[in-house]
Amino acid sequence: MAANAPPSNAAQMASPSYRLAALDEDFLLGDSMRGLRFLLEYAKAEEALRAWGVRSTVVVFGSARIAENGPGRHAGWYAAAREFGRIVSERGGAILQNGGPRDNVIATGGGPGIMEAANRGASEAGAPSIGFNITLPFEQEPNAYSTPELTFRFHYFAMRKMHLAMRANALVVFPGGFGTFDELFELLTLRQTHKSPPLPIVLFDEPYWRAAINFDVLVSEGMIHPADLELFHFADSAEAAWQALLDGGLRPGEDIS
Repeated sequence: MAANAPPSNAAQMASPSYRLAALDEDFLLGDSMRGLRFLLEYAKAEEALRAWGVRSTVVVFGSARIAENGPGRHAGWYAAAREFGRIVSERGGAILQNGGPRDNVIATGGGPGIMEAANRGASEAGAPSIGFNITLPFEQEPNAYSTPELTFRFHYFAMRKMHLAMRANALVVFPGGFGTFDELFELLTLRQTHKSPPLPIVLFDEPYWRAAINFDVLVSEGMIHPADLELFHFADSAEAAWQALLDGGLRPGEDIS
């Protein structure tokens, strides 16, 4: 090295501290940036939904384990969710007319099973639909029927739940397990505590829900008020579920069917 050569700044250039903060993945994924990551998950989906003119949704929950040709009642539940997705999309206002906002757009967790069926029905009606996916240890891939530009992936369950709830005009819950129960009781709690505006909640297949949850015991043991049972209703067909939403106050958009 020449005697007067300047010292190398290679170490400074290579230091993680020198990276632009917005491009430093190690920094962005660190504990101190958890709040920012939470905000980013809110803002990214919010921006896309606004760009598509989505003003309100009808949320559909249900098991990811139900298949179109599944055993027992599974195939019937899948078919009903598919039909329901189509009915809501045709009659609810999801298909954009004259540049107006989209209302009652089908929104699901974006995965297989009942979620796929509801997104599929919307797709067959020619309407957009939303898939709010979640990153899981065993990767959940999006189904093939949610609108690609409205198919999101979340790390935080809390932010996913917020997006599912914040535009919801109604909730229809098909048979499911732990995840479905979690999502159902999240919305029921928001309604019970008046933390969300009134919205119709419909449980599909009354015998299933009566067998899975003894609502009357919750009342008799003083865990909920008898009036809390009025927060939800039952339906046993796609048409009946749609009618229950209308009876519960859902306001459909222009009927283009």
